[in-house]
Amino acid sequence: MSKQSIIKDKAFEFSLIIIKLYKRMVDQNEYVITKQLLKSATSIGANVEEASAGISKKDFIAKMSIASKEARETRYWLKLLQKSDLILENVENELNQIEEKSIIKITGFNLR
Repeated sequence: MSKQSIIKDKAFEFSLIIIKLYKRMVDQNEYVITKQLLKSATSIGANVEEASAGISKKDFIAKMSIASKEARETRYWLKLLQKSDLILENVENELNQIEEKSIIKITGFNLR
């Protein structure tokens, strides 16, 4: 399995996890930060998909760079939710997915 298919799978699964988290947070009447989280988290996979259809190495690198930036933004929103008192949810699992399961590392692989 290539790194590209690994990140596609991880990004897709992560998007599904965040969609479920988003639904639970909306039920707790938190809309602003969770909307940002939903947008950045689902954008990771969308950009990875676009990268896989890149017409050049430069195009591929540009899209993977955006995916990497979106992963970092997602980490920021998760940490903000973790430290705030806006929701009752524990987002440790989601932070683990974005950090320790290497979504950030894989999206940034060999881009320079």
